[in-house]
Amino acid sequence: MITFANIDVLKKGQLAYIVINRPEQRNALTKETLEEITGALEEIKKDETVACLVFTGQGDKSFAAGADIGQLREKTVLDALSQNGMQHVYNLIEGFEKPTIAMINGYALGGGCELAMSCDIRVASTSAKLGLPELNLSIIPSAGGTQRLVRIVGKGKALELILMGKVIDADEALRIGLVSEVAKPEELEAKVEEVANQILAKGPLAVKLAKIAVNLGSDVDMKTGLMIEKLAQAVLFSSEDKREGTTAFLEKRKPEYQGK
Repeated sequence: MITFANIDVLKKGQLAYIVINRPEQRNALTKETLEEITGALEEIKKDETVACLVFTGQGDKSFAAGADIGQLREKTVLDALSQNGMQHVYNLIEGFEKPTIAMINGYALGGGCELAMSCDIRVASTSAKLGLPELNLSIIPSAGGTQRLVRIVGKGKALELILMGKVIDADEALRIGLVSEVAKPEELEAKVEEVANQILAKGPLAVKLAKIAVNLGSDVDMKTGLMIEKLAQAVLFSSEDKREGTTAFLEKRKPEYQGK
């Protein structure tokens, strides 16, 4: 793995971890950090031994406490319209072909919360705090926050959280569906690995196509979404993995998927 200045990239079996390593700054997301995340995504994408990607922050206080405020203060109109900003990076994460999990080990605020929302699944520590407090700075969430939060928790709750700048705890995030699992700090990594292993037990091609069907289908009308679903299923019906999955079920054994 390439060595980065602001993140660590670690491997554990079939899991890769991108760890934001700026604990003294509560893992705030600088332009340089986002560039490194983009580079790490490219590396992990090409690594066939990695089947699932986990994002987390160094230490036990912060997942990512948002954008670096010093850099944010200097941003201009052109920065907001840039094709290579935070929103672009999070689009890459949302569209990443391998499943992604946010291991929220502390504060996930602003851009940090938006990073978590760009992942497929969010697992939070009981000590985690989540929110989009950008309006306190007279700006709005602009790395996907106004769009992904609505799709995850609904328009009413999204407006409440954004307009009031509310920061909620892990239990409230679980109640409204912003996270799917909550674990004690000392059990968080084990919980994430448990979730990842449940995904890894499935056919990898089916996992990839399920992501495509859900992500593309959520932005179109029902008729188009159903056609996307049908076409994805047609691909799977012709796959070796489908044959192996159904055969293993009938033979009452564990399937051995090849991803093709």
